[in-house]
Amino acid sequence: MGEKTIKIEGIHPPDIFGLREEKLNLLKNIFPKLKLVSRGDELIVIGDSDETAFFEGKMQLMLAHFEKYGKLTEENILEIMAHDTGIADAVSSGDGELLLYGKNGIAIKARSPNQQRMVSSFKKHDMLFAIGPAGTGKTYTAVALAVKALKNREVKRIILTRPAVEAGENLGFLPGDLKDKLDPYLRPLYDALRDMIPPARLAAYLEDGTIEIAPLAFMRGRTLDNAFAILDEAQNATENQLKMFLTRMGKSARFIVTGDITQIDLPRNQISGLLAAIKVLNHIKGIDFVFLNERDVIRHELVSRIIEAYEESRKTGDKPGDRDQARGRARKGGTRDAAQTPGQPDADTRRPPGKPDAGSQQTPGKPDKNTQ
Repeated sequence: MGEKTIKIEGIHPPDIFGLREEKLNLLKNIFPKLKLVSRGDELIVIGDSDETAFFEGKMQLMLAHFEKYGKLTEENILEIMAHDTGIADAVSSGDGELLLYGKNGIAIKARSPNQQRMVSSFKKHDMLFAIGPAGTGKTYTAVALAVKALKNREVKRIILTRPAVEAGENLGFLPGDLKDKLDPYLRPLYDALRDMIPPARLAAYLEDGTIEIAPLAFMRGRTLDNAFAILDEAQNATENQLKMFLTRMGKSARFIVTGDITQIDLPRNQISGLLAAIKVLNHIKGIDFVFLNERDVIRHELVSRIIEAYEESRKTGDKPGDRDQARGRARKGGTRDAAQTPGQPDADTRRPPGKPDAGSQQTPGKPDKNTQ
């Protein structure tokens, strides 16, 4: 008789054993000669040493399956038990669009042509700029590439950062500690990570620093070795801030910079560092630029139409104020004749005070017959 303890690190135990331990009971039925006891994030296996070793191998396949697909069903367990390799090994990884499997086993792919360009370009370049309007998936794709690199052990940690710049609003005082004050600016990065990493493992990564989410100002003075760093909303970084971030790159590091040059929230007297980088860095070997457009939008179909409308307005130079003035003139009965003297009434409206309109036969002061 032997005893073996199998650690289930970074995974919520019910995800493996079931909310009511129904999957653990299935394993007990498959291995009747073993005693299986679940204690927190540990599974204690007691029984014959050969049987215990065989079970441990199958258990590792089950954990690998959950790691890749984000779920483990009873059918998955039976499939793993029936074959020498798990489903994770049986599934072909030849689909170039597939990045990883996220929460509940959802396949996360590069879904548009320029997202696919991001993926293929990043295989050849250590630094990538992904520039495009809202909803084109540039940040989501970048985070997926980072999580994939972490799972494949190509890097040891992920650094996600963005400038803490308000989008045209003054939020004023925010309650809480430093983390509470910064979280609203970093929420989109948290949302992407939650789609790709099980909650318990994500919490562990954030706790031990494997994944770090911080404002751009916190990058100063650091060297990011063996890291995958993403700067999001780079259009709101000044030229000095962006230069500071790019020069944090250490050995075996990979960088992706994302931004939307149509949504710059910096004060008018400050130039976006992203605009400057397009001009300064586009000839450097090892750096590539991918530009996304409305055809890459994966949000509601109205988003691409809204982007197209604003882009058309920008190209034609039609300003909202011009349209408002035109509407105001229309409500007043048309535009003023160019030959008319400013402040002078129209010729049709000039008549002596008190004199009725020439087209009216009514006697002054006498009521209309229709009103008597």
